[in-house]
Amino acid sequence: MTGVLEMRSVSRTYLDGSDEVHALREVDLQVEAGKMVAVMGPSGSGKSTLLTIAGALETPTAGDVIVAGHSLSAMSRDDRSRLRRRSIGYVFQDFNLLPGLTAAENVALPLELDGLSAGKARAAGLRALEELGLADKASRFPDQLSGGERQRVAIARAVVGDHRLLLADEPTGALDTANGEAVMRLILSACKNGVGAVVVTHDAQLASWADRVVFIRDGRIVDHTAPRLGPDSLLAGEAAR
Repeated sequence: MTGVLEMRSVSRTYLDGSDEVHALREVDLQVEAGKMVAVMGPSGSGKSTLLTIAGALETPTAGDVIVAGHSLSAMSRDDRSRLRRRSIGYVFQDFNLLPGLTAAENVALPLELDGLSAGKARAAGLRALEELGLADKASRFPDQLSGGERQRVAIARAVVGDHRLLLADEPTGALDTANGEAVMRLILSACKNGVGAVVVTHDAQLASWADRVVFIRDGRIVDHTAPRLGPDSLLAGEAAR
C-alpha cells in the first residue's frame, strides 16, 4: 500500500521562558492509503502537536514529514499551503467555520478555491451534509447551529474533495452516540476510497473503529496495537442491546 503520511524522527521543542518544552520527541509514524490510525494519550502528551505538524500547519524542530510523497521541509510556504488545501482535510477542535458563510458554503469553499465550479462544489457539499443528517441546515450560518451541528459541518468540509489525508482532533467530542457513529462512518467511507486518516481521541470506543491505535506519552510514541473491536463488531453490539 502507498503511504500518505510518513513522519521521520520528528521532534518539536518550544521555549517557555528559559525552559525547553519537548512537545514531540523523535516520533516515527506511517499512515497508509485506506487506513485509519487512532492516536490516544493523556492531556499534554503531544497529540494535537502531532496533528498540526502532520497537517503542515506547524514545522518540526527536527525530522521530516512526507505527505502524499512530498517532503514538507523541501517545499516553499506557498507550495505547502497548496498541498494542504488540495491533499489534507483537517477537523479542528474549534471547527474554524467562517461566520459569514452558510453551512453549505463553508463545506464548498475549499473545493471552489481549488478550481471546482460553484455549482459542482455546492452539490458535493450538500451530499456530505446530507450524509451527516444536516441537509435541512445547509442554508444556516454557524451561529444558528448547535455545537454538535457545527462539528458535523466541519467534518463534512474535511471529507469532501480529493483529499489524500484526513486529520481529525476529537471529531466526535460534542456529539451524541448516534451522530458520533455517523461521523465515523463518513471517515471510514473516505478511507475505503483510499484516504489515510489520523484521528486523535480519548475515547476507546471511537478508537475501536481504527485499523491501528497509537499511544503517545510525553511526546513519544510508546506503544501501538490493533483495536480489539472493529466498527462492524461495535455496531453489531449496539444493535443487540
